[in-house]
Amino acid sequence: MSQNIIIMGGGIVGLSCAYELRTRGFDVTVLEARRCGGQASGAAAGMLAPFSENIEGPDAFFKLCQNSLLLYPEWQEQIRTRSGVHFEYANTGSLYIAYHAADLLSLEGQQLWQRQYGSTGEIVSGAELFRMEPTLSRDVLAALYTPEESHIYAPDFIRALEQACRISGVYIEEEIGSAELVEWDRHVAVSVADGTVYYGDRLVASTGAWAGELTDQLGFSFPVYPIRGQICAYAEMQPRVNHMVFFNQGYLVAKANGTIVCGASEDVAGYDTSVTERGIERLRNWNKKVFPFLGGQLPFHSWAGLRPATQDGYPLIGPLEGAERILMAAGHYRNGILLSPVTAKLIADFIENRSVPSEVRGMFSPSRFANV
Repeated sequence: MSQNIIIMGGGIVGLSCAYELRTRGFDVTVLEARRCGGQASGAAAGMLAPFSENIEGPDAFFKLCQNSLLLYPEWQEQIRTRSGVHFEYANTGSLYIAYHAADLLSLEGQQLWQRQYGSTGEIVSGAELFRMEPTLSRDVLAALYTPEESHIYAPDFIRALEQACRISGVYIEEEIGSAELVEWDRHVAVSVADGTVYYGDRLVASTGAWAGELTDQLGFSFPVYPIRGQICAYAEMQPRVNHMVFFNQGYLVAKANGTIVCGASEDVAGYDTSVTERGIERLRNWNKKVFPFLGGQLPFHSWAGLRPATQDGYPLIGPLEGAERILMAAGHYRNGILLSPVTAKLIADFIENRSVPSEVRGMFSPSRFANV
């Protein structure tokens, strides 16, 4: 008899878990307080760049990100085929730029360890660098070019993922408002704002920056906090930017629709998703130092999303000790898009009692904060 899985949260991680579980034969219900993909997922720039966003060294978190990157080509093609929805998936590669000799030494260190983990990255400078990215500031000394990195247009991809879930038989209930977990011992029961109660065998909590709301209900500590990330975009520009460009203050990525997306200015503002003049001005000041042609341009659009950050910076993936009917898939901070396929597969493996790497069970266990 198939288990019935309830998933709280219809962002990219929740929908990915729903799709993976459904393809493995489970009955799946997704409960979303607002609209699917309406929070951090839909606001993301969609970069799939574990080498550029994890520059310190190859810890277990980097390896998790890299594993998810390797899943992406087949994963996104499966979603595209199943949904029939087109979305941008671009293997542009990335440039992590350096302005000074000391920064160049850091890039060389990154290249050294990253080559041991599948990167074919190389340091480019001078004429070669400006051939690759002609409008880059001439103040840039060099860059670490990583061909393996890609990006995806998040709003369209989430729409495709939602459609793939629905076509596969996932039941999605949106605009439910508040939801309360009222039973998790003999079975799972979730009561929503209109009084409806949903029953299941297991529950996957994937509520992003709101994951901490389960703390009082379950008696476990989930130190997940919202971090506001402000982003802006420039409209239909020539000349084009060819690669994702990273620097120590942010990133710029060109989309197929002609826009250039720039981010992110981060601050702690609770659940406030308003955009501030200070946050966007900070981005503009850095953007023109990377691409001088942006100096006279004003962004046509700016927005903010809430990134779910944990106390130690690592996501919560897996079952709760002492409450094994409850699994967490939350706290992915700014890597939710990248980590969605690997998180989905790990959650499904946990539910099916398959083998899961010990470092995943340890470093990303939701119960690691039980005594905090």
